[in-house]
Amino acid sequence: MAKWKITCIQHNVIFGNPEANYKAFEQQIETAMKGGPDILVLPELWTTGYDLERLNEIAEDDAARSKAFLAELARKHNVHLIGGSAAKRTEEGVFNTLLAYDREGRQIAEYNKAHLFQLMDEHLHLQAGRETGDFELDGVKTAGVICYDIRFPEWIRLHAAAGAEVLFVVAQWPVERLSHWRALLTARAIENQCWVVGCNRSGTDPDHDFAGSSMIINPLGDIVAEAGKNDELLSAEIDTSETAEARGHIPVFEDRRTELYR
Repeated sequence: MAKWKITCIQHNVIFGNPEANYKAFEQQIETAMKGGPDILVLPELWTTGYDLERLNEIAEDDAARSKAFLAELARKHNVHLIGGSAAKRTEEGVFNTLLAYDREGRQIAEYNKAHLFQLMDEHLHLQAGRETGDFELDGVKTAGVICYDIRFPEWIRLHAAAGAEVLFVVAQWPVERLSHWRALLTARAIENQCWVVGCNRSGTDPDHDFAGSSMIINPLGDIVAEAGKNDELLSAEIDTSETAEARGHIPVFEDRRTELYR
């Protein structure tokens, strides 16, 4: 059980310009820390944006710079840092990889996006991950997934069934499907009876206008905080004991009939 103040850094991502993005997000993290958060959350592919045509060129070997950057800032500010995702270049190809760090700057998660979004040509430029996004913060079971993953309820349920009390979702979700973003995040919270923290980007790139609308939703599906469309630091205080309360009130997990689910 934990009580945390969570801040989502909803910010524009400069298309294909890691240098500009490192500077911008370091400044945003510095600003966000003035509010005293316990956990900071960044959006998907915040170093590169969706410059997929050049991704192999601008991605980092093993996401090394992103890892060092996030570890240093988590340690400097004594904050848990859900570092969005970075383009990680490997011998197998490039992965879209969620990274998370604890207050001491220790890496506690490295999740490669499992579901690739064909509508934005991810399958042509990225490799699909094969592992879950489970990790712990302050002894609390949590999980992280990336954008398109939330359209797969069986994937999210896998994490919740393993005990995740908070689900972090990092995204670059376009405005034309904003209604889907809101509905899917709310549904994932209700059906899994867990906190859902969705951090989306703002701004535009050559092909997309992004929705913003980062959200923090409680285990009953109530939206505790929601951002607008533009750059914003969205904060809310959460109590993870509400996950157990919700699961005790409506015993969904006890009433599952997994022998029928095949």
